[in-house]
Amino acid sequence: MDKKLNYTQAMQRLEKIVAKIENGEMDIDSLTDNLKEAKELVNFCKEKLTKVKSEVKTILDEE
Repeated sequence: MDKKLNYTQAMQRLEKIVAKIENGEMDIDSLTDNLKEAKELVNFCKEKLTKVKSEVKTILDEE
């Protein structure tokens, strides 16, 4: 996974992987690598959301 991705780019890549799997467009040879990438993308997005949630809470608590 490209470490320079932002949240939106990560979600777009994840959506492409999922769509290929659902549509049967992914060959068996690349399935494992794509699933690993998808797992990394999900973790990246979760971490990003958790961080933003914490920052928003901190900002709102200051008011």
